[in-house]
Amino acid sequence: MEVAGKVVGEIGKGLLVFIGVEKDDAPRDIDYLIEKIIHLRIFEDSDGKMNLSALEAQGEFLVVSQFTLLGSCHKGRRPSFDRVADPQTGEVMYLGFVKQLKTQGVKKVATGQFRAMMAVTLVNDGPVTFILESKNSS
Repeated sequence: MEVAGKVVGEIGKGLLVFIGVEKDDAPRDIDYLIEKIIHLRIFEDSDGKMNLSALEAQGEFLVVSQFTLLGSCHKGRRPSFDRVADPQTGEVMYLGFVKQLKTQGVKKVATGQFRAMMAVTLVNDGPVTFILESKNSS
């Protein structure tokens, strides 16, 4: 990941995690997502089955703040960002997510730069992509 032509974060085998923070998100949402993401069995075992968690596979994490994930395109021709938290709240939640992830025994946690224009390069092995939402956790 680059900001203004300078590498600010990179990982090896692992997960690229885009985080969008909504207005009503709370620390419990971070707790849920951290627990889910580190234990989700999405890495291949020796038989080629998705059976290992990021912790078991020693996966690394690249965490990127991405408010546009919350853009609603249901009405009109311009996305609505009404659900997005204000930048101050978004940054606090993003940094809280990163800090908590680093305490969970993860091999490496790298980040982008909050509110910066970033060039993200990805090699998607699979392709495998999942969407996790704390609001749908029950």
